[in-house]
Amino acid sequence: MAGENKWAIRPEETPVIRPRRLRSTAAMRRLVAETRLHPAELILPVFVREGISEPVPLAAMPGVVQHTRDTLKAAAVEAVEAGVGGLMIYGVPEVQDAAGSEGTNPDGILQQAIRDVIAEVGDEIVVMSDLCLDEYTDHGHCGVLAEDGSVDNDATLARYAEMAVVQADAGVHVVAPSGMMDGQVRVARRALDEHGHTDVAILAYTAKYASAFYGPFREAVGSSLKGDRKAYQQDPGNAREALRELELDVAEGADLVMVKPGMVYLDILSAVAEASPVPVSAYQVSGEYAMIEAAAANGWIDRDRAIMEALTALRRAGAEQILTYWAVEAARNLRQG
Repeated sequence: MAGENKWAIRPEETPVIRPRRLRSTAAMRRLVAETRLHPAELILPVFVREGISEPVPLAAMPGVVQHTRDTLKAAAVEAVEAGVGGLMIYGVPEVQDAAGSEGTNPDGILQQAIRDVIAEVGDEIVVMSDLCLDEYTDHGHCGVLAEDGSVDNDATLARYAEMAVVQADAGVHVVAPSGMMDGQVRVARRALDEHGHTDVAILAYTAKYASAFYGPFREAVGSSLKGDRKAYQQDPGNAREALRELELDVAEGADLVMVKPGMVYLDILSAVAEASPVPVSAYQVSGEYAMIEAAAANGWIDRDRAIMEALTALRRAGAEQILTYWAVEAARNLRQG
């Protein structure tokens, strides 16, 4: 017949099952959403630097600064007001040495910052601290070096045990061993318990990969690293190894576990989340943050949508907590709907 559209679907082909019905309006999409973000699931990483009088902006991480002790307290209050669930504090000392001595100095910058934040916000937010030596060593590695220049695993464990205790003495709620030393969770748990800190929890960096996406973070903590950390961080090609690390960390007393980085290791995050008997966190690392900020600054992507999409991906893959430099901004956006 003239004018008939030969490509039109026949009546018997009219779809009966139409998934688009559940995408029709914003209200419908909210109703059936499978993955939801909540401000309380977000953890804000913060840097506090010794010997500065004003915050120092980080060139590779627009909007992120190295805080003074006073501005860190203000940032903690801001995070509480936004409904953020936790703070992860990293200390940046004035002096570094081979042993990372400032990491175990009771009056070191990290321990002072912990006391400051606890005094300011108390238990209104979970205060966490990085338990690693790379910020404090003049060689930039996460542990003590042996004579041949390699990282001495067991000598490093002794330093970690001492660090755990001084951080707990300062009042921290959670310590986070991040150096990927064998046995780090076990020695931290034993040291905490032997010194009366049985209530201090451990967030284990369980699957921490030797990633190219940590670059901007090195600026943030003033790292002096020469070379790489491939001898102790995981190989990016390995997946099964992450599950072995999970099993060990849980057996050694980890209360929470982490996958780092997040976005480019969603498969690892999903596998760990499926297997883990304890809560699972993911770290949206500095390089991931920097890429989105740079692309948005060039007008290549919608910044706000990209941020929330990236966070949703981590949550969808199984992260129950997400460390992100956008924690306060994202929390505010979530609360505003």
